[in-house]
Amino acid sequence: MTHPKTPAPALLAWASRALGARPSVQDASHPRENSRVWQLSMPGDVRRFYLKVSPRPLMYERETLALRHAAPALGAGRAPQLRASSAEHLALLLTTVPGRPLKQLTLTPAAEARAHRQGGTLLARLHAAGDLSGPRRAEAEQALQSAADGAEEHLREAGDRVTPAEQKLVRDLTEQLRGLPPLPLAFIHGDAWDRNLLWSKDLGQAGWVDFERARFATAVQDFVLMACTTWADRPDLRAACLQGYGRNLTPEEQHALKCLAALHAVSCLRWGPKLDDPHVTACGRRTLDRLVEGVFA
Repeated sequence: MTHPKTPAPALLAWASRALGARPSVQDASHPRENSRVWQLSMPGDVRRFYLKVSPRPLMYERETLALRHAAPALGAGRAPQLRASSAEHLALLLTTVPGRPLKQLTLTPAAEARAHRQGGTLLARLHAAGDLSGPRRAEAEQALQSAADGAEEHLREAGDRVTPAEQKLVRDLTEQLRGLPPLPLAFIHGDAWDRNLLWSKDLGQAGWVDFERARFATAVQDFVLMACTTWADRPDLRAACLQGYGRNLTPEEQHALKCLAALHAVSCLRWGPKLDDPHVTACGRRTLDRLVEGVFA
């Protein structure tokens, strides 16, 4: 998988105008399809910035909205600040957030718990920051229905990677998801897991990055990725995150989490092989196995 090592000339010219000088550029893209991110360094300035090109207009719109109207509620240094944006280039010019992704760090269990506790606190602030009025409330209220509507396409594309018995389980959980009572609504991060949760050892401070999937939805949808990855082996980190969040999930939310995990699993089994990403595929397989065995919690 290849990425452009430097921004296109027009894009770099735009960023230079926004910063007031031409920066030096270092590729900072993730090793995945359509990731285009560069770290920009200014001459004689210790500050660093990120130049990010969104894969699609919807992701650009979502991240721009999040950074302008919700992420500031997290506090200074806890989320990127939007320095400039360009709809023409689908580009965002962002300040850096202290620290490195938890996924890249080796920490003591106590430090990990502290990071997840702070991460939960920040999610609570984010969830309360969005204006849930008018069409945004309607969007949030339809979020579980929209998730359920994608089940058949995921199953079809996953093919024989999902057994007939597993297909029946996913369909049953999908129907149960449709029948749940109204759940708490929020402005969610949408991609909340260890890759996007940063931790600064020096500051003892957490922060969230990558808001391109932020949207109005049910609050519980922001815990699906962690439930399918980190929390599977570390119930202590689940407890720490929810302690920071300020409340436990309700029984209805916990059941929704199980249903959403089934949809996430078949999505991973659909996209992992297509993207040649064995980690995504393995996550889907393990999550589905846990659901079949009845040990998902």
